[in-house]
Amino acid sequence: MTMRAWPPPAAQRPALGPSNLLQSAARYAAQDLRADLAAGLALAAVALPSQMATAHLAGFPPVTGFIAFAAATIGFATIGANYFIVACADSTIAPIFAGGLAAVAGAGSPEYFSLCASFALLSGTILLCCGLFRLGWIADLVSKPVTIGFLAGIACHIVISQLPSLLGIPASQGNLLHQASTIVERLGETNRVSLLLGLTVFAVTVGAEWINPRIPGSLLGIMAATIAVYWFGLERDGVAVLGPIPGEFPHFQIPLVRFDELLQATPLAFVVVATIMVQTAATTREFPAASQNGLSINLDFAGVGAANLLVGYFGAFPVDASPPLTGIVAETGGRSKFAGLAAVALILAIARYGTGLLAHVPQAALAGILLFVAMRIVRAGEIITIFQRAIGEFMLIVATVTAIIVLPVGTGVAIGIVLSLLHGIWSMTRARLIAFERVPGTSIWWPPHRHLKGETIEGVLVIAFQAPLTFLNVYKFQDSARRAIRQSRAPLELIVLEASSIVEIDFTAAQILLEIIEECAQSKITFAIARLESVRAEEAFERFGITEAVHPDHFFHSVDEAIRMLARNSKKTNEFREEP
Repeated sequence: MTMRAWPPPAAQRPALGPSNLLQSAARYAAQDLRADLAAGLALAAVALPSQMATAHLAGFPPVTGFIAFAAATIGFATIGANYFIVACADSTIAPIFAGGLAAVAGAGSPEYFSLCASFALLSGTILLCCGLFRLGWIADLVSKPVTIGFLAGIACHIVISQLPSLLGIPASQGNLLHQASTIVERLGETNRVSLLLGLTVFAVTVGAEWINPRIPGSLLGIMAATIAVYWFGLERDGVAVLGPIPGEFPHFQIPLVRFDELLQATPLAFVVVATIMVQTAATTREFPAASQNGLSINLDFAGVGAANLLVGYFGAFPVDASPPLTGIVAETGGRSKFAGLAAVALILAIARYGTGLLAHVPQAALAGILLFVAMRIVRAGEIITIFQRAIGEFMLIVATVTAIIVLPVGTGVAIGIVLSLLHGIWSMTRARLIAFERVPGTSIWWPPHRHLKGETIEGVLVIAFQAPLTFLNVYKFQDSARRAIRQSRAPLELIVLEASSIVEIDFTAAQILLEIIEECAQSKITFAIARLESVRAEEAFERFGITEAVHPDHFFHSVDEAIRMLARNSKKTNEFREEP
């Protein structure tokens, strides 16, 4: 099993820095053409079946997947920074918007198709604004366990939605649990030929991935299944096929949809946008071609926004950055955005002239591809690791998966995002005040540890709070500081706040800290601050009047320096000075 080392050698990488399509063309080298054509051919071979399958998952004709791929690739190329990223129809977001929009307009109806196109325009506008206003940090608000839960829950939706096609039984309606129970009830009606074809495509795709990811296993599998259907006349055995598909070339159109329907779908748009941002940021970081900083990630968000806008105007559905297809371009040596455009040319040719070849494609084959996608997006290894090392965060995964399965998928994803934010807030509130001790024989002050017998100085209290001070945790800081002062064995003459971990302080926290400083002054206790290393926190101390309240001369580079300068009347301090 041979794979290209990642990242590729520097000589094989394109120059770093954001680049749009015109900039790429201006500095394009002729020797890159062969590499881009090879990468484009490999991309088209993998994208062809995957885009058909995703369009099927979204409730659209397969040829719409080709249109979505072409429009999204061109749209991203105009603004996006990363040379490798492929924006296209993606199975991660398809169940989210398809399930939500089907409740507004009947699935498969002209109103549904128009609403999906308008939804793509709405999502693209939001993404474009997020990119232009540099809101890429929003993607970091969703924790990794919640993201893993998203993917696992969406994988369940993909599997349940595709089992009827795989088994050759009628599809059922209703929520996911009702669909699953209906499938179980109708297992006796399974068409064994359809099941065999679907499992064969699944096995070929998995085998090709295991041997070498560059092998277009899904394309080989779907070709083999189609030939079998045509050659042996399996349609007579009840195998459902795509049927006649008219050749279609993308054409510009403004979707017609009622404003009230689009307004009703707006909350779902923000859920879809959040999912797109998380996946785009992850893809950009995994395949860092031109995107090495926050600005480029924001440009990639804007690029995916432009992709959605263009897709909407060509009557398709929302698109996303695809990690698997992006990996194909990177692994096959793509040198620029022209690799994606080469794939677009091939797929558009098939959309216009080759749809007759697709008439005998069995629906079970598309289901087999989507089952592979579902298997691939479930990160079983990471789930096991999180279970072993962080049971609390594992419960986040369980809660997110449960919400996505039991509730409408859009609602479940929204709940997952809220859980991620609540977990972040809870983590911030868990910070606690620590009384530092001196490491024997040194001038280092350190948190207490069971393997270290630390020392203290009579009349001196060294405290630290290992988190930003905000309204979320400052009252806990205040209570802990007062308790530490009360519990001191000897009257205190000096309190040193070791502030290396206080990287930020807000207004509420500043007022509480000023109260503590004032209480110390009233009790004749000197208050000093050591190791205030954060520039932002230092500016906030100036802005909120903390520097003046403490006194500028009571800021020190180390705890040791603060004690030597201010704890002058302590006998223990004199002994401390004489130690080597």
